[in-house]
Amino acid sequence: MPVTASRDLRTGGRWTGLQRAKNDAVWLLASIALAVVRPLPLGALRALGRALGHTAHGWTGRARRTALRNVERVLPDLDPAARRALVRRCYVTLGQALAETVALLGERPLPALPLTQDARDVIDRARAEGRGVVFASAHLGPWERVAASLVASGVPLVALGRESYDPRFSSLYARLRGAHGVRVVWRGGAGAAARILRTLRAGDVLGIPMDLCSRVPSCDVPFLGHVAPTPIGPARIALRAGAPVVVGTAAPDADGAGLVVTATRIEAGDLAADEAGARDLTARINAELSRRILALPHAWVWMHDRWNPGTGL
Repeated sequence: MPVTASRDLRTGGRWTGLQRAKNDAVWLLASIALAVVRPLPLGALRALGRALGHTAHGWTGRARRTALRNVERVLPDLDPAARRALVRRCYVTLGQALAETVALLGERPLPALPLTQDARDVIDRARAEGRGVVFASAHLGPWERVAASLVASGVPLVALGRESYDPRFSSLYARLRGAHGVRVVWRGGAGAAARILRTLRAGDVLGIPMDLCSRVPSCDVPFLGHVAPTPIGPARIALRAGAPVVVGTAAPDADGAGLVVTATRIEAGDLAADEAGARDLTARINAELSRRILALPHAWVWMHDRWNPGTGL
C-alpha cells in the first residue's frame, strides 16, 4: 500500500484519520484470516493458497499485465499463450508459497528444505574465513521457508529487511522469522548499521534479498538480460568488510520434482572496495540471481515492476 513520505510511519510521518481507519481494517481482516486458516493441515493450506493464486490472477488486472510485459521482455521467444500460461502458473506458485509462510506461524512443523552438500560446503568455507558472509537472495519460491531451512541446518542467519508500512505487520514478520531462529535487522531502524557490522564480525550470515526495485541506493546493472536499478548496499558492505558473498535460493532438486536450497560463491577478490568495485560485484550477483530465476521462472514475482525506476517497496 503506497504512502506519501509525510504519512509514512517509517520516515517519521503520521497517518491521517482515514488512512488509520483503512489500515486498521486491513489488519483486522488479515488477523481474522490468519486465525481461520492457521489450524488447517498443510495440504489444505497449500490447496487454499493455490486457489487464492488463481483468484488473484483473475482479479489483479494491472499486476497481471505487468507480469506479461516482464515475461515478454525477458523471454521474447515465448508465444503469447505460453506467456499467459507462465504468468498463471506464477500466481498459483506464489499462492502456495504464501500458504507455506502461513504454515510457519502454526504449531505444526513445516519440513525444512534440504540444503545440498555443495551449498553446505560453500557456506561453511565462506564462514571459515572469519569475516561473516553476505548472503544475497531473491523472492524465488518459498523464500521465508528458505530462511528457516538455513537456520534449521545450522546457519546463523540474520535477515536484513525493510519495515512494513504498518508496524503491526512488521511485528508479525519478526515473530514468524524469530519462531524459526531467523533474526531480523530492520534497515530503517535505529542502530541498523551497527547491528550489520556486529553480525559480520561475529562470523554470522547476513541475508539480503536483492531482486526487487527498492527505495535504497542503487546502480543500473543487467538483471535478467536488461539493465535495472539494483541495490548496491550489499556489495558495498561485503567489499568494505572483506566478507565473502554467497548467492542462495530455492532451486529444483535433481529430478525436478521438488525444491532444495543451493548456494554459489561470487568471486570478488579482484575488486576494489570502491564504487566501481561495488557496481561490478552487484552485476556479478545479478548474473547469478538471473540464472537461478530462469531455472525456476514460475516461482519468481513477475508482477513486480522490476524495470521501472519509480517503483519501490
